[in-house]
Amino acid sequence: MILYGAPMPAPNPRRVRIFLAEKGIELPETPVSLMKREHKSPEFRAKNSMGQIPTLELDDGTCISETVSICRYFEATNPEPPLFGTTPVEQALIDMWIRRIEFTVMSPVGNYWRHAHKFTAALLTQYKDFGESNAETYKGAQKWLDRELGGKAFVAGDTYSMADICLLSTVDFATWIGLPLEDEFSNLKAWHARVSTRPSAGA
Repeated sequence: MILYGAPMPAPNPRRVRIFLAEKGIELPETPVSLMKREHKSPEFRAKNSMGQIPTLELDDGTCISETVSICRYFEATNPEPPLFGTTPVEQALIDMWIRRIEFTVMSPVGNYWRHAHKFTAALLTQYKDFGESNAETYKGAQKWLDRELGGKAFVAGDTYSMADICLLSTVDFATWIGLPLEDEFSNLKAWHARVSTRPSAGA
């Protein structure tokens, strides 16, 4: 089995590394150079037609892409500790939060990265005004998260889950591209400090 990925600050491969660390699964990451555009090569597109990482290649040649799908595979094959919930309610709430994080939090971060950051300027046509407007959208997402995290240890309740992994990788990437966590959002900052002390956060 081969896990194709890239080091920090790439947020999506980090999601899988954190997940594997929480599971205690040792699977070395095979690096794919984003700077050299190796993920867009014909050889890699034969494994993932979207030309994206991470991608997991199983021993029989089956390739699984998308971070949550890869992590669901490992959840099914290595169920302890559970990171997608154990009851129908827990599983539904964690799925709900994963989608909320991807659409409400990651979307403005991704738009800012694509359209307002100097590192992506040579890769695509940027719409600067649109890109920069996403900084305020992301701040609004932080405000919403701060309310939602009031009285909760973790995103989906009392237990650390894939939802926390998705949010941690997103806010850390946002900070790296110039969108920091605002000090006024104390619940969100406390959550971030809490999950960042877990050994898996260094993955």
